[in-house]
Amino acid sequence: MVDLRHHGDAEVRAGMLDLAVNVRPGPPAWLRDVLAASLAELAAYPDPRAATAAVAARHGRDPAQVLLTAGAAEAFVLLARALRPAHAVVVHPQFTEPEAALRAAGHEVHRHVLAPPYLLGDVPEQADLVVVGNPTNPTGVLHPDLARLCRPGRTVVVDEAFMDAVPGEQGSLAGRGDLPGLVVVRSLTKTWGLAGLRVGYLLAAPGTVARLREVQPLWAVSTPALAAARACSTPEAVRQAQQAAAGVDVERERLARALAGLGVQVSPGSRGPFLLCEAPGHPYVRQRLRGLGIAVRRGDTFPGLGPAHFRVAVRDRRSSDRLVAALWSLLCAA
Repeated sequence: MVDLRHHGDAEVRAGMLDLAVNVRPGPPAWLRDVLAASLAELAAYPDPRAATAAVAARHGRDPAQVLLTAGAAEAFVLLARALRPAHAVVVHPQFTEPEAALRAAGHEVHRHVLAPPYLLGDVPEQADLVVVGNPTNPTGVLHPDLARLCRPGRTVVVDEAFMDAVPGEQGSLAGRGDLPGLVVVRSLTKTWGLAGLRVGYLLAAPGTVARLREVQPLWAVSTPALAAARACSTPEAVRQAQQAAAGVDVERERLARALAGLGVQVSPGSRGPFLLCEAPGHPYVRQRLRGLGIAVRRGDTFPGLGPAHFRVAVRDRRSSDRLVAALWSLLCAA
């Protein structure tokens, strides 16, 4: 059985180089100041209206099409609680929480497992719920034209948790309020280093948002998280996110070339801040990297991948070089 609840944070121990978790090391100073200022409001219950309006403006949507959530993970739980699909399809390999949430809510899940290079073609015609990542974790693939999946009677959930790490947010459907059944899930965790704050949102038709709000606990998103959502939706914050995305783009390609030079098979076409790798004939490379103080994300908990797969976060040049040197010692020096 695949452990759908395994995530990269389980790989990391104190003192290790963390290439297992795809999260910026911490929020920038200006965002820390915003969070600190929000603490003065903790005596009042959270009011999501200003943050909802900011997110709506950022994507050119009506506020009635926005639901703020305690991270993207809560969005998947709400969808599993509110929807009643007859034929739910989850496209794999991808982030496993959507399937875990559906199964926990009692739904039968049909896996649509993609083969390399992991590009989505057709999905089963009878699917009335389709869940797909874009760019997909762990492959980093950007699927072309996901809008074609949308039709009346079908809900299409597109996980765009890493879309703000793509220069120009190429392929994003966040601004498409015209597509029937579309739900876009976004996260502020990754680019802004807010994993511990739990903040994200979803974009959908007003009726869908209303259904999901009915099963969401009251005050689910904290006051500091609301402050972060508002601050990270400004034009200046979006510009900063795109600057960071451009830097990751360059470092990802440099790291991919270096890994390929060691004989590591790198899944092509990644546009996320990570690379899916495979070391054929070396199923224990991840464990051996741990012995050298480097944590990478195991791959075999993603349906469709095996024990020789691992995912590495793209960080700074020094971190990449340390990984390459360690892999050289494990794969080439002998």
